[in-house]
Amino acid sequence: MGKQATAWNTIQKKRWTLMILALFTLLTLTFFFFTRSAFNSCNSTDHFQAQIQSASQTSSSGPNPLGFMKSKLVLLVSHELSLSGGPLLLMELAFLLRGVGAEVVWITNQKPAQADDGVIYSLERKMLDRGVQVFSAKSQKAIDTAMKADLVVLNTAVAGKWLEGVLKENVKQVLPKVLWWIHEMRGHYFKLEYVKHLPFVAGAMIDSHTTAEYWKNRTRERLGIKMPETYVVHLGNSKDLMEVAEDSVAKRVLREHVRESLGVRDDDLLFAIINSVSRGKGQDLFLHSFYESLHLIQEKKQQVPSVHAVIVGSDMNAQTKFETELRNFVLEKKIQDRVHFVNKTLTVAPYLAAIDVLVQNSQARGECFGRITIEAMAFQLPVLGTAAGGTMEIVVNGTTGLLHPIGKEGVIPLANNILKLATHVERRLTMGKKGYERVKDVFLEHHMSQRISFVLKKVLQKA
Repeated sequence: MGKQATAWNTIQKKRWTLMILALFTLLTLTFFFFTRSAFNSCNSTDHFQAQIQSASQTSSSGPNPLGFMKSKLVLLVSHELSLSGGPLLLMELAFLLRGVGAEVVWITNQKPAQADDGVIYSLERKMLDRGVQVFSAKSQKAIDTAMKADLVVLNTAVAGKWLEGVLKENVKQVLPKVLWWIHEMRGHYFKLEYVKHLPFVAGAMIDSHTTAEYWKNRTRERLGIKMPETYVVHLGNSKDLMEVAEDSVAKRVLREHVRESLGVRDDDLLFAIINSVSRGKGQDLFLHSFYESLHLIQEKKQQVPSVHAVIVGSDMNAQTKFETELRNFVLEKKIQDRVHFVNKTLTVAPYLAAIDVLVQNSQARGECFGRITIEAMAFQLPVLGTAAGGTMEIVVNGTTGLLHPIGKEGVIPLANNILKLATHVERRLTMGKKGYERVKDVFLEHHMSQRISFVLKKVLQKA
């Protein structure tokens, strides 16, 4: 990445690009910025759904819809403090609430054995600088705050352990003012030790309808408990990211320098998957599809620019068994000149500016939501995604992208979809534009503020 760093030093000499750098600094800490949502009660009446729909259509102008939270005391409980999606989303909620004058307290329930102390310190400093108080999870201050708070937000299913472990006999007094924000899709989170108090909280907030339905069925069938009133909140793009995505000059500069660092030409076609490298994210199946697409292009003698695959989310230091498998596959198939591994980063905007198509290949139940998907659409990129999870609630198949099955059954369909977008420039560009329009319609910050305000009002009424 040395060339890219040199490029950034060059860019810094110009005034307008200093603004871009400031935005990227912010984006590094807020990759999953908590912005837009499309809230709907999973057990709502038609009248309730109409209220939700009406709120989503409200203009971005006017007073902040979260203004009623001014002077409210809010306790945020995170299972950990890291650069992963859940904690960063909760941090963004903290900043939204601080922005309207709420008193916000943060506690972190546990510190993983391999936690990065530098990251923890940096994130805590960022919160303190924004006026968020940070307490020890097991301190008397934390207990006192929970007792007198107007609202308590538990973040992720695992955070439920804090209720029993710290509040103890005070749990019942706190439950009526708890909003439980759940992001998990994996079966091992369905343990009574985590969620036994779930039926008694004021409400649950989940990132997609698919995940909400999964939780509803799984808790009933496996644990014999009932979900509380549940709201679905689709995430959205921050104003900062949209500013970069809509700046054609900035995008051109970023595209040139990232492509230079990768060693690809301006007219080469880049299909990228931007996720932490793991089997669940499907990088292995993507590479198989990419390899098949190269064969299809050769067999059909298609005249297309050089096609490349980019894996953003690698871990050069860890060198896991799975990543070793990926690199061995690339060497075995002799496609190392067509596949590029990029170390994991939360500053994704430069790569979104540099690529032509995003591949969202998460497996099993798919993504709970998939924030990177709407970020790519903001950059007018078509999306090739698995027909699973939250991706199906974002991508309009055939309009803003193309969907393919999960598992090995999806390898050839994805290869064909890569071929389609590689050979049909106009279709690729049209899909990108349609995706951008969809973002502007439903995945912006002001949509989020309207929806979250509706849910918080409901929870506060119950409390």
